[in-house]
Amino acid sequence: MSFTFVNDPIVPIDVEPVNKDGVRFYPIPGADKYYPSVTSITSFKNAAFFAGWRKKVGEHEANQITARATQRGTAFHSITEDYIKDNLNLDSYLANNPLSVRMFQSAKTTLDRIDNIHCLETFLYSHYLGLAGRVDCIAEFDGELAVIDFKTSTKEKKEDWVEHYFVQETAYAAMFLELTGIEVKKIVTLIAVEDGSVQVFQKYNLDDYLQLLKSYIEDFVRGQTNA
Repeated sequence: MSFTFVNDPIVPIDVEPVNKDGVRFYPIPGADKYYPSVTSITSFKNAAFFAGWRKKVGEHEANQITARATQRGTAFHSITEDYIKDNLNLDSYLANNPLSVRMFQSAKTTLDRIDNIHCLETFLYSHYLGLAGRVDCIAEFDGELAVIDFKTSTKEKKEDWVEHYFVQETAYAAMFLELTGIEVKKIVTLIAVEDGSVQVFQKYNLDDYLQLLKSYIEDFVRGQTNA
């Protein structure tokens, strides 16, 4: 399949984040300031849960699981990006990432529902929210403009477990609107699962998740102040 790309006012730029006390900050173009990443905000919200999980399974096991998930997710993102750019050579991934290749092949039909791409792995920021980050994709999904997030998982996830995904995607929608004046219709979470299934969550109530995002930010600021 050949994907269509749309020219937007956003000029792709390479921005190198810096890490401070476990928080990722991005330098903002044209401004002498740094904004925390969206993922740092959502990770802070779930920090207590993951600390409890690490304690339960043990540090060694937790590190192994995390490293495996990171490799799987990074490879899946790279394969997906190459596919959308019509620059995919699956053989180059097979030796080191056969699982990610199989997961991509299962997700390919779902990925083909994407077209008219505005952003792909694009740096965005918002002065209003004081946040920055790199969005996976902003494009039409089933003909409606959406922020699209590519995820991988060992098992299928319940919707209640992925609220922070929806909040993260809403942040990118707000950044895109601020930078371009273009409003997305929905947010889409695409989760490729190791068993070959693909989950797709589509949400239209972005205002609700924007309010949640603001509460996430408030919690983060309080945490940084009390640290």
